[in-house]
Amino acid sequence: MDFSLTDEERAIRDTARQFITREVMPLEQEALLRERRQEPGLERGVLRELQLKAKKFGFWGLSTPEEYGGMNLPAVLQSLIWTEVGRTFIQFRFGGEADNILYYANEEQKKEYLLPTIEGERISCFAITEPGAGSDAANIKLRARRDGDDWVLTGEKTFITNGNDADFAMVVAVTDPEKGVRGGGTTAFLVDRSMGWRSEFIQTMGEGGPAALVFDDVRVPHRNVLGEIGKGFQLGMEWIGKGRYIIPSTALGIAERALGMAVEYANTRETFGKKIGENQAIQWMLADSEVELEAARWLILKAAWTVDQGWDPRHASSMAKLYGAAMVNDVVDRVMQIHGGMGYTRELPIERWYRQVRLMRIYEGTDEMQRLIISRDLLRGYTKIGGHLA
Repeated sequence: MDFSLTDEERAIRDTARQFITREVMPLEQEALLRERRQEPGLERGVLRELQLKAKKFGFWGLSTPEEYGGMNLPAVLQSLIWTEVGRTFIQFRFGGEADNILYYANEEQKKEYLLPTIEGERISCFAITEPGAGSDAANIKLRARRDGDDWVLTGEKTFITNGNDADFAMVVAVTDPEKGVRGGGTTAFLVDRSMGWRSEFIQTMGEGGPAALVFDDVRVPHRNVLGEIGKGFQLGMEWIGKGRYIIPSTALGIAERALGMAVEYANTRETFGKKIGENQAIQWMLADSEVELEAARWLILKAAWTVDQGWDPRHASSMAKLYGAAMVNDVVDRVMQIHGGMGYTRELPIERWYRQVRLMRIYEGTDEMQRLIISRDLLRGYTKIGGHLA
């Protein structure tokens, strides 16, 4: 078995690493200072400039089809690049991207929503989660009622990423209650903020925060139906599924950099006349972190590789997200312990990571949901122990 990267994969990964190291990481101290003053991290304009600078390096639209000006990279390469992005806590991502379900738009919708989103002229958010429908997405209640050439949306979505900044939302709503959510009773809509919905900021333990979206009889033209009527829930599951190898890929980058900080600190910090790295308690924390990090790496790359093979990635992706999210929480916790009181301060990014990575065990499918998927696949015979190596 050959676990080495191809020359192309190595070159692209190294270029991404150089960009993050030289262009993004130097801005971290400024972001930390702003956050300590209760200000948001870097301004959106600064992040946009970084994206345009990255475009000159060729990094634009990692998953975007070439016909739309993107790189259309294989999932494994995307995973490697997201790991590099994860090395910095700056909320940066390469530009030229749009939500995967936006490609289901018709030609007119692509001109109005997809293309401007790829170019960074518009900001989208995806809205399926509701106060009573988190892990149980099939329990959504937001209703879309047909009224002539319009649909009238009434209800609330919550914990919506980018919801505070988006100028349009992709909203999954109930259009036929009798059919049920899974039976074809939901539809996705493209809803401009100017149509009347409003967002309310939700304060969390992390930096920034998601939004609650309120729809109070918001009228949406029928031409703004995304995809087919009755296929909203399926689009929602497709949107969620993509993140299940991207999220842990980012976790790898966080864990790698945090562990590197711990190794450096253990080799320089002295107590009782010797470096703390000479203490077995510290050595074991470093060793456990390295083992778990490497185990997560291969689960995540296996999930991305499964996508590239055209196989159903749900089982592999669930394992990758479950283990990767737990891994980064454990590693960051140990890194804080190794740094002691200094790790708990806001002088270093460790406490920030500590708050940030806790979310990884919740969003885009909780730990419990990943375990449900994995066990269900085994019990129903959808997969076999040992997977594709059996």
